[in-house]
Amino acid sequence: MRIAVLGAGAFGTALAIALAAEGAPVGLWCRSPEAARAIAAGRENRARLPGAILPESVSVSAEDDLFAEAGILLLAVPMQQLAGFLETRSGALGRRKLVACAKGIDLATGQGPTSLIAAACPDATAAVLTGPSFAQDIATGLPTALTLACRDDGEGARLQAALATAVLRLYRTDDVTGAELGGALKNVIAIAAGVVTGARLGDSARAALMTRGFAEMNRIALALGARAETLAGLSGLGDLVLTCTSPKSRNFAFGHALGSGTAFDPEITVEGVATARAAIALARHHGLDLPVATMVAALAERRIAVEEAMTTLLSRPLKKE
Repeated sequence: MRIAVLGAGAFGTALAIALAAEGAPVGLWCRSPEAARAIAAGRENRARLPGAILPESVSVSAEDDLFAEAGILLLAVPMQQLAGFLETRSGALGRRKLVACAKGIDLATGQGPTSLIAAACPDATAAVLTGPSFAQDIATGLPTALTLACRDDGEGARLQAALATAVLRLYRTDDVTGAELGGALKNVIAIAAGVVTGARLGDSARAALMTRGFAEMNRIALALGARAETLAGLSGLGDLVLTCTSPKSRNFAFGHALGSGTAFDPEITVEGVATARAAIALARHHGLDLPVATMVAALAERRIAVEEAMTTLLSRPLKKE
């Protein structure tokens, strides 16, 4: 079945390269006609993923005709733009297999990507691809394992077979809620881990932050119907470990800039900031306490200094683990 990737950011470009590595035809859709022409001419997305060469079997275009014949569409669109993207193209996307590659919670609705797909394209099969991965690793063919979540396990199995490659290993689950929330909430904790590292609070503090952050992820995810084993898998713990320990993570890098008091490129998408705000709203609705997410939102909005955030967290009442 023909595959198209909608969204030519670093991750979308990397997926197109990986899926076309063995010569299969893959479409890569760009929002900008100028960007599409530049990528097609140079066979490289120099703005988003420099150095990664697109195979000749990747077609690049800004026209919707690119994905007209594709049965599987990977939606590599930033989370806060996904609802609008789906709404404007719901007619063209209906009755397809739509695989969201965004990690986050929609601020306006409090929903994950598959719920947005279901609302805009009720006749489509909705799934999500998530887990510990950097675009550069995928594009260069380094071994990567991801979670593919679909409520219809039969459809999930077919997508798993269609999207897995020799070095891109996919594990399947029907716990869409757990997979989505693991991928979203780990970005919040990664920002906090970056703050700890940037402020030179030490590796021990980062380990504690990651552990308590993981407990916080479980607290809200289980309240929303996720399964604990999903959070302990690739889409939760696996992604958390990667993004909390590598400067290649955009969320970690953003947190590091906050902690060290250095500048951060405002053009870089940092999903964890919006996710922290959305998670706090959900937690309030369910009567949950999310101290790490609360501090991340306050730091990102410059409502609190790093020293004050640290003091606030360390002065919380002592309790059982």
